[in-house]
Amino acid sequence: MEMNRRKFLAYLGTGTAALAAASAGLGSLTGGDKAYAARTADHLFGYKSNKVSGFFEPIAHSKVDDVILPKGFKYDVVAAYGDVINEAGDTFGFNNDFTVYFPIDGSNTHGLLWVNHEYSSDVFVHGQPGADGNYTAEQIKKMLYVQGGSVIEVRRDEKGVWKLDTQSKYARRVTGLTPTKLVGPAAGTKAVNGAVNVQGTFANCSGGMTLWNTLLTCEENFEETSGQAGLDATHYGWVVEVDPFDPTFEIRKHTALGRFNHENTAMGLSKDGRVVVYMGDDKKDACVYKFVSKNNYVPEMGRANTALLTEGTLYAADLKKGKWIALTIEAVQKALKDEKFKVPSLIKATKEELAAKFQTQADVCVNTHEAALILGATPTDRPEDIEICPFDNTFFVAHTNNDNHGNIHGHITRFFEKDSDLGAMEFDFEIFAAGGRQSGFSAPDNLTFDSNGNLWTVTDISSGSLNKGVFTSFANNGMFVIPTTGPNMGVAMQFASAPVEAEMTGPWFTPDESTLFLAVQHPGENTTDPSKPTSTWPRRPGDTMPRPAVIAITGFQF
Repeated sequence: MEMNRRKFLAYLGTGTAALAAASAGLGSLTGGDKAYAARTADHLFGYKSNKVSGFFEPIAHSKVDDVILPKGFKYDVVAAYGDVINEAGDTFGFNNDFTVYFPIDGSNTHGLLWVNHEYSSDVFVHGQPGADGNYTAEQIKKMLYVQGGSVIEVRRDEKGVWKLDTQSKYARRVTGLTPTKLVGPAAGTKAVNGAVNVQGTFANCSGGMTLWNTLLTCEENFEETSGQAGLDATHYGWVVEVDPFDPTFEIRKHTALGRFNHENTAMGLSKDGRVVVYMGDDKKDACVYKFVSKNNYVPEMGRANTALLTEGTLYAADLKKGKWIALTIEAVQKALKDEKFKVPSLIKATKEELAAKFQTQADVCVNTHEAALILGATPTDRPEDIEICPFDNTFFVAHTNNDNHGNIHGHITRFFEKDSDLGAMEFDFEIFAAGGRQSGFSAPDNLTFDSNGNLWTVTDISSGSLNKGVFTSFANNGMFVIPTTGPNMGVAMQFASAPVEAEMTGPWFTPDESTLFLAVQHPGENTTDPSKPTSTWPRRPGDTMPRPAVIAITGFQF
């Protein structure tokens, strides 16, 4: 740790402007072409920025049960588990993850915040199952309610404090009980047992923003909740679209984007104007995917562009060849009919069972991971968050870790599409930054960019491993900033430290980068006795338990 700290300080020199200087060369990649930069759907899309997010003095690792920030920065708890969010009495869900800020009337101080809610808790939410191992109907109802997502209205007052507006006309919950609709190739097919209208969304991990100003929330580890609730598992594991401003917009699950343990989406445009969506599959030995729409994006069509996500081609990455493999039923059936075909070791089925399973394109959509492996896509080390660099069209993948391969601390991979075209069928890649003692971080997870071209990443060391064994030197989970260009490219600097047994998730800047929203998930996760929690964060008046919460970080200097 001391070596890392010296490295940080040597990097900064005597002034905090050094970080901005390190990344100043990034603009030369695009010649200042704002139209080119606006090809990705993220917080930088269509906005002018003051490029303020690079100025801070890195902190040291910490074991303190609080959010620790650099000098000059502060945080406000905007919403925590159980908070009432509207006049109807809806409450903020549990284990918040992905956040995305939608300005109201272009404001950087007043907007809507979508927040994912990933999973529940026996200790803090619905209680333990009965002696028979089953939950009651009421427990299941609560389990489903606290997952999904929240639309909340937030404001920054005259004192600079971010607060929740409980009188909001927009605020609402989208939960595991909310009616949703399957759209795309698998909707209404045998592969999903004929369903079109399905119940709810849950296990919502990360997500993304669309070019038409809606959000995409991703269903990740859905198997446990769907099993406990007795719901059809084929109805979950999808990318789900929501319009935060319009509750009449039918919430839809895009089956063309595949069904797997989705972490997030990153949307951009190919050179010929088609929508491209990158996606990771958060499990060991999983693949990296992208979807390319059949038709072109038309900005004037607005929200109607959602139809682009129902028709196109889903691909998986072959890292050995540097090529994208089209996941089509024709290709899968051809592979399975080849006498030389051997079932990959990661698939627990016979060749005959696979041939029976894959009859239509809907079967490919529902069983995407198996289809990718059959066609030779490369298993990787938990590909979690993917983000497109808005300046040069490279994209970054947080490969969190995979102890099956001895990749204990994970790494961040940078991909280069051929001719910088997101629609290309060939690519190259590099290990951009590796976790470990030498870098000061372990288990990279969610990613985001600032307008200086710095990559921000949060870490996801499991609560059971924190401050133990080879993870001791990293202390609590945290957030790091890594320049993507210049002499210090790839050097990580710590910006924040999480409370005990928590991870930080869902980083998202306001358009002017004056505020960074961040979710603090599962503080005190290893608690077994609620009267003796291992964390007490955020310690608000009246709190008797640790509460997952969304915070707003301010202090960025103009």
